[in-house]
Amino acid sequence: MRLCGACALMALLFVSSLDSSESYETKVQPEKGLSVTVSSKQPGCVVCTVSGANDTQTSCQPSLNLVPEKEVKLLFNCSQPIEQSYNVAITRLIECTEKMCEPTMVEVQSSILSEFTRTFTWKLKVPEKTLVSLDVLGDGLTKTSQPCSDGKQYSVDTSETKNGKPVQYCRGGAETRLVLFNEGVVSLEAKPNIKVESSLFQASPGPMKQAMTVTIGPTSTVVLSRDLGETECEVCVPGGASPECSSTVKTLKSTEKLPLEFRCMKPQDVFSMTMTTKLECTNSSCTPAVAEVDPELFKGFKKTMTWDISVPERTSLTLDFPKDGLKQISASENCANDFLYTVKHARSDGQMETGSYCKGGTLSKLDLFGATTVTVEVPKEGELDQTVFSLKTAPRRARLMSVTSDPNTHIIISREAKEPDCQICVTEGSKKTCNPQMQRLKNPQNTSVEFTCPRPQDIFSVEINRQIDCKETACSGNTIHAETNYFPDFNRSFTWDMKVVSTRVFQLDFAETGLRQIPSEETCPDDHMYSVIIYLRTGPANIGTFCKGGPVTTIQTHHKGRVTLMVPGDAKVDPVDFKLNVGPVTEVAAIITVNLPRGVSDIDLLTPNYPREFPDQRQMQWEFTIPSKHNYTVNFLKHSAPECLNGDVVVEYQKEDTKVTKLTLTDPQPREEQGSFKLVLKNCETNTTLTGLSLSFRVSLKRSGIPVLCTVDLTKHKAVSIEIDKVVSDPFCEMSVNSEVKEKINVAKGTTAKLSFLDCPDDGFNLTARQDIVCESVTSCPSTSLSVPTLDPCLPMPLQSVTWNLIIPAKAKLDLVSPTGSLRQSLPGLECDQSSSLHLASDKGFSIGDFCSDGVIQSIQVPTRVSVTAAGRDFGKSSMPLLNFTVSPKITETMIYRIRPNMTSPTILVTPSWPEGMESLSIVSWIVDLPSQYKAYLQFVNVTRPECAASQTLVDVKLLGGEEEIMSRKDTETLENLWVKQSFYLNMSNCQPGSGMFKVQTIITLQKMTNLLAIILGLCGALLLLVLLLVVVCVVVRTKKSKIQSQASIYMGRGNVFRPNDQHFTKVRSDNDSHVYDSIDETMVYGHLLTNSIYNDSMQSKANHEESYKTFVGHIDRTVPVINEPDPEEGKGQYTLLDPSDALFQPRPRTPVLRQDSLGFEDRRMLDNELHTFKSKGEINTIRLSAIDLEPEPPILEENL
Repeated sequence: MRLCGACALMALLFVSSLDSSESYETKVQPEKGLSVTVSSKQPGCVVCTVSGANDTQTSCQPSLNLVPEKEVKLLFNCSQPIEQSYNVAITRLIECTEKMCEPTMVEVQSSILSEFTRTFTWKLKVPEKTLVSLDVLGDGLTKTSQPCSDGKQYSVDTSETKNGKPVQYCRGGAETRLVLFNEGVVSLEAKPNIKVESSLFQASPGPMKQAMTVTIGPTSTVVLSRDLGETECEVCVPGGASPECSSTVKTLKSTEKLPLEFRCMKPQDVFSMTMTTKLECTNSSCTPAVAEVDPELFKGFKKTMTWDISVPERTSLTLDFPKDGLKQISASENCANDFLYTVKHARSDGQMETGSYCKGGTLSKLDLFGATTVTVEVPKEGELDQTVFSLKTAPRRARLMSVTSDPNTHIIISREAKEPDCQICVTEGSKKTCNPQMQRLKNPQNTSVEFTCPRPQDIFSVEINRQIDCKETACSGNTIHAETNYFPDFNRSFTWDMKVVSTRVFQLDFAETGLRQIPSEETCPDDHMYSVIIYLRTGPANIGTFCKGGPVTTIQTHHKGRVTLMVPGDAKVDPVDFKLNVGPVTEVAAIITVNLPRGVSDIDLLTPNYPREFPDQRQMQWEFTIPSKHNYTVNFLKHSAPECLNGDVVVEYQKEDTKVTKLTLTDPQPREEQGSFKLVLKNCETNTTLTGLSLSFRVSLKRSGIPVLCTVDLTKHKAVSIEIDKVVSDPFCEMSVNSEVKEKINVAKGTTAKLSFLDCPDDGFNLTARQDIVCESVTSCPSTSLSVPTLDPCLPMPLQSVTWNLIIPAKAKLDLVSPTGSLRQSLPGLECDQSSSLHLASDKGFSIGDFCSDGVIQSIQVPTRVSVTAAGRDFGKSSMPLLNFTVSPKITETMIYRIRPNMTSPTILVTPSWPEGMESLSIVSWIVDLPSQYKAYLQFVNVTRPECAASQTLVDVKLLGGEEEIMSRKDTETLENLWVKQSFYLNMSNCQPGSGMFKVQTIITLQKMTNLLAIILGLCGALLLLVLLLVVVCVVVRTKKSKIQSQASIYMGRGNVFRPNDQHFTKVRSDNDSHVYDSIDETMVYGHLLTNSIYNDSMQSKANHEESYKTFVGHIDRTVPVINEPDPEEGKGQYTLLDPSDALFQPRPRTPVLRQDSLGFEDRRMLDNELHTFKSKGEINTIRLSAIDLEPEPPILEENL
């Protein structure tokens, strides 16, 4: 009861688990011969068999094997999607005999468990030496490394025991047959719900063999040999009643298209191929001339290719290896790529020499002699190029040269390379000697040297030794030079052995170029290495190894020594000639003179024999010449101190007129001192069993002055760059940027540089600045003024010139205007002051001209980018802008000047870049604005025209605002002078000159136009005014006379009667003061015109000059009554007249020259009276009389340019 309860509980738990997961139930019956395995891919997923009455019995497990031909009900239960959680493996065995396979048709049960991923596998069981061909039904297969798009992936392994990955295939290719061996496997993986064709392959067995056809050359022999330890395999030559077969070695002779059969599927794993080819050569050619192989011959086999080359005597053989070349190795080395080349050849002594090489190197040619064998070992799957090498033969060349030397000259030829075979044969007279190692020629005269190889310079080196003995002859002042004509392409060493008497020393003078000492293990840049050896009693001592170019100028040594110059054969020989001088003996072993150059420098020096020991009880001296205004510092870089048995190692510093300073190797050496000095190193008697004395030291030189430092920071001026040129020739002056000495310094825009100026005058430099003003678009560029950028005040020199690069878009133009209002072009004879001149140039570097202010040019319109340069002025005195410019849309490609000619003097116009010619295919226009009532006279005084290669030159004149051409002249047509009566355009265009240039100078002269009508009207008006004045005068005079005649005088009472109008009344001027006038004012005549004049008030101040009537008190003939008249009251009985000088003779007002002379204007100062006099002397004050608006100035039209 308890057991049944437990089973019920488990069944209940199982059913409850099914309710929480995904399940699938189906019936399956595998076909006969199939092995079907269903397995889960996910943990927790199971496959169950359902059986029993009412399917009450279940058996669940992760993997289940199905029995063929037995139906079973399966239940799949998994928490994951069912189709992705299970694999179905369906395997079938294909058994074959030598004649047939079972089954013959490879089919699948496509309906079995198609809801899951299925893998159909077929395994082959085949007899020995039998293969199976599977013919693909339907579409062919194609190899792939990617998943197949149709969800069906094929995999083929020719044998289960084969190492390597199976080959993957997809449907839709050209491969229609698969060849498999015993235990071969073919599989098909189908994705869920993918339909699989029921028939896939047809199997057919056959004997295991591989056939091929080979062609063997007429001089070649092929041997196929089975490798020991490999499986049994036969190679057969079909033909006759039975084929000729061998399972060990098969030799094949020259034949074409020979059929072969291998009784195994992989004969390349069993057999190796060796081919030997014979090549015959004469002294001029070989047959064949190339060693070739068929790349398809026994492809995949391990091959050994041998060429036996026969060569006549005294014949050289050259093998050329194309493409990759060779690399020589030792016999014990192996090649990384397994391609091994072996070359055997006969030497001149009859012995054979063998060389080994690998494929891939720099060696592309081998020069050989005698019979040669070349062998190439090719690994499996390795491929040789069709041409392995080419052959060339020639009579064995011997290099012959004749040698004749100067007296006391020896030539030693010695071998350096062991290979190749070559001998040196020397013929002197009738005697000939040969030696493969060395030959010595002593004072050769008409001696011939023959090398039995074509390139002896690769094998031998040459020493050219000259003996210089100064014991018997004077040698002082002799110039020593190398004899470079001997053996020019050999590695050479030139040696000079020098001797003087023991009481003398010799001095080597290298003053022209100087020398620089280097350690013995280093090399010189030009491969010219000098060494100096002296011979002491203790043995030779190497003073040092030197290169050309340095501060060492002289070397003085003991009475016997050697100088050596070593030059490689591939270097151009450029030796230093030196002078030999003889002097008195000294105590020191050698004296080296060092002339240190000005500026910062370091010189490293070594003791003799360095790094070995310096000779015992010897002295070495260095003499240093220090330039003025320089400090030197001595540093001991490396030294070794000996154990002294007698005395001490001493370092002495000697200066002229100063005490000698003695130091040890460990003492601080001189620092920051001035003046030339001598350094003497004295060695002691040392313990030779220990380390001896050696010293490496450095002398550093630097300037003693205090530099002027300046850090130029252009990060704040990102568009500004500066350039500093050194123009002073003072050798002490030195400038540097970032600690690097320069003759010219450029500080790029947006960067920072640290400058230093040492011992330099302020005027020793030329400082120029350059500023880029970039306009991205027309709308983003406001009107701009060119002002001098502010540079760092630490710069010690003044700014010499500034250049502004005005960068504008391609579809924009520049309008240049002077801040002062106008510009003037600098011309020959009318040059601008350099301090106010601006140079304009186009973006192509073509000069436009030099300009300054206050001229006739109102503006310049340029259609391209330009550069503006200001130079020759004191930029620190003024911060005013030098030029204004605006950017506007481009209308034309023409350069336009707008000018207003001078009224008092001629105006000169010249083409751009005068006196040079205009830029080719360029156009220039002048808009000439004429003053009113003026006309212009154009004179073309200097015209130069080119011979045009394209287009033509043109000069035309058009009226401003009109389309009519006043003048148009092309090419060689004559330019006539002409008058123009209103503002106009003057246009000039250049061609593409073939030769010559186009330039024109034009003079414009202004002249005021004469108006005859105005002159006539003026004359008439003057006459009318004159007549009017005469009439007025007559009327006034007559009126006065009538008043006088009508006057009466009555006397009542006593006394005489006085009548002023009596005819007998007489006046005697000497007796009376009748009618006295302070002044006479002629305007009295026109008094009636001044009744309401505003001048009455203004003339009160002139009362002293006004006319008044006074009583006559003069003498009369008879007694007249005394008439007492009261004195006139001030301000009464008086009247004032306008001063004629003010009324009629007003100063002439300034003549209007513009529109004020038009009839539409009137001067406010003029009175509205009969004489139209002026009421004041002030400036013109006009009033418009006409209501018609003034016409605007006509615009600039492109068609007029």
